[in-house]
Amino acid sequence: MAWLIHCAMLRRADRTSLGLVFVAGIAMAASAPPPEPFYNRHREREAGALAAIRSGAASRIDRVFGEDAALARALLIADQREIPTEMRDRYAAAGVVHMLSISGLHVAVIASAMELLFQVARVSRRAALIAAFLSTALYVAVLGAPAPAVRSAAMLGVTMASRMAQRPTSPWAALAIGALAPLVDPRTVLDLGYQLSVLGMCGLIAGGAAHRRHFSTGLSGWRLHLSREAIVSVTACAVTAPLVAYTFGRISLIAPLTNLIAAPVIGIAQPMLFLALVVSPLEALARFCAQAVHPLIVMFDRIATMAASVPGASVVVHATWITAGLSAIAAAAIVGACVSRFPARPALVAGATLSLIVVAPVFPSVHTGETELHVLDVGQGDAALLRTPRGKWVLLDAGPAWDGGDAGRSTVLPYLRRRGGTLEAFILSHPHTDHVGGAASVLEELEPPVYWDAAFAGGSAAYIASLALARAEGIEWRRVHPGDTTTIDGVRISFLAPDSVWTVGLTDPNLASTVTLIEYGVVRFLLVGDAERAEEEWLLREYPSRLRADVLKVGHHGSSTSSSDAFLAAVQPRAAVISVGARNRYGHPSNDVLRALRNAGADVLRTDQSGTVIARTNGERVEMEARGERWELDHE
Repeated sequence: MAWLIHCAMLRRADRTSLGLVFVAGIAMAASAPPPEPFYNRHREREAGALAAIRSGAASRIDRVFGEDAALARALLIADQREIPTEMRDRYAAAGVVHMLSISGLHVAVIASAMELLFQVARVSRRAALIAAFLSTALYVAVLGAPAPAVRSAAMLGVTMASRMAQRPTSPWAALAIGALAPLVDPRTVLDLGYQLSVLGMCGLIAGGAAHRRHFSTGLSGWRLHLSREAIVSVTACAVTAPLVAYTFGRISLIAPLTNLIAAPVIGIAQPMLFLALVVSPLEALARFCAQAVHPLIVMFDRIATMAASVPGASVVVHATWITAGLSAIAAAAIVGACVSRFPARPALVAGATLSLIVVAPVFPSVHTGETELHVLDVGQGDAALLRTPRGKWVLLDAGPAWDGGDAGRSTVLPYLRRRGGTLEAFILSHPHTDHVGGAASVLEELEPPVYWDAAFAGGSAAYIASLALARAEGIEWRRVHPGDTTTIDGVRISFLAPDSVWTVGLTDPNLASTVTLIEYGVVRFLLVGDAERAEEEWLLREYPSRLRADVLKVGHHGSSTSSSDAFLAAVQPRAAVISVGARNRYGHPSNDVLRALRNAGADVLRTDQSGTVIARTNGERVEMEARGERWELDHE
């Protein structure tokens, strides 16, 4: 399929383009990986060197940019770990979330700035092009060579070579070369950034062709420029919209306008950000550059905030497995309509397919015969999903809430829609907002039959809203008691705590957390909410022999108030998952807890570093999945 796409791209390429493709193919073949052991060692050394460079750059960014450091990290070194969940949600609704990661736009801006800099320094045109390309290539390497940046750098290299040779090159040929990355690493095709980068560039090229063919007649000057930018922006957003719908469960309707306004701001800010990083050893000069770019960063954030607040800025869609096929048809039809002399038919196909994506019902999920625990990346909060062998779901906590949004709507619902299946129950560990913030959104949308709750007196506004919503929707509310059990598709869910006698004198909801034991076959998952050492001691007294678990959802985000040595000795986890936000103000997770977990023999995974973590079992073995990698836990 990939080769068919490339052939289609290359049909209009001239001889220079084909020659460049041939040279690129030889280079990639020459760089094919050697035997596996050597290749792994080489990759580890390379990754270690690049990681050290990126770590040093991150430290300098933090020192220079201060409160703008989170955005500066994302825009300069492709590090989004410090971007708050609420910011991601806001940028997604505005349709500019792609600008938070290194993409073709950022690399092209850096390359143009470097070329201009060398020309100002009175370097010859040819030498300026070469120096700009080499500088950009070095920058991409320092980033860790993410696929979108590599794609952009490859296209820039083709364009610069074409300019030096004074031979015109088809943009489709340049895109084909940039999109060859999967020939080196096949896993690249699964990378969302790569997919959006290639589709986005297809949209840009197709939009430019459509404007030249159908919309440029009679226009000149600023009208011609503005109309071109508008057509290109709308086309790029339309081509990428199906993939965005499948991934995020919604489409931003305001994205074309937002991108039209935000792109020039990033175009000005990016070279200034890069300059501040380059001169960071000279702290006074670097701070001057950072202060100069601060108004642009604020403006960019304001654009996203205002766009996201527009009523109807984005629409929720039912993104299921069938959407993947429909999105491929829609994207191909849109591109076909743009480049065709007779666009009516492909445009009609695109419109009909996009309509089906928006209104398509949720299709039944594929039954894997395995049980899965998905610990979602919701920032500083908790949300986990249990999937039964027949594709049914149980939600354990629903993540945090913030002004204008919550993790239920931004993360949990899209995650469930992509995978299909029904929500059979909601289990709340305790009523703090970072655990119950997204509950009302999920309950309203999916209406699970039952809501399990520790029933601690009092609680946050989000907790009260979830109870009111459950009552309005007729969802059965059940109080958790030790010893309560329920079984769904052969998966046994048992509650070990809290005990009402134990909680009656408590003032801290953490100490009254619901403790849930999930059993499938001989495999056990233990989730303890924000239980602290006092509740752990109660569990050790009441259930000294029932706490053993293969996978432990670590208590209280890895706080030092939880995970005592005695408790970990009783659990004996083979894997420990910590749900935590990057650089949170609480300092979670504790280094002492991390050390204790490793000393207990557990593989430690953190959502701030690995994103969503999945534990999968057939009842005998346990497979872990994080950051696109899978591995089986060692047998006991």
